[in-house]
Amino acid sequence: MAEVVCEVLIDAQPSTVFELLTDPELQRRWFGTEVTLDPRPGGIYKTLVAGTHPALGEFIEVVPDERVVFSFGWDEPDHPIPAGSTTVAITLTPEGAKTRVRLVHSGLPEDAVSDHTQGWNHYLERMVVVAGGGDAGPDVMGPGE
Repeated sequence: MAEVVCEVLIDAQPSTVFELLTDPELQRRWFGTEVTLDPRPGGIYKTLVAGTHPALGEFIEVVPDERVVFSFGWDEPDHPIPAGSTTVAITLTPEGAKTRVRLVHSGLPEDAVSDHTQGWNHYLERMVVVAGGGDAGPDVMGPGE
């Protein structure tokens, strides 16, 4: 199994970024068209990505303003990455008035690394926009994204 590692520096405090990861309405602004979150160990993590791809898992670890870990996979019949089969760990590290966001998605098949790297980079850039008070626009991805 393989992993994807993505990092971005966001012009916001860790508490702001943490809310973007744990509040369903705020997450929907950068990731997902329908979002259900219960951010506590064992709580549901459910996001409809780009209006067509249902992701499903559960929260494993939630440390306010520091770290969020959840299982993740695609809730679609016969998908090679089934619901809850991989792990996403997001660590928030303050850097002055900014926050370094480090996302590690582990347990992926080798042939899924490129697509998931592209996807997570896309969504982290949308998070940068929203954390800065901007509008990332609708959650849509084009072919190959």
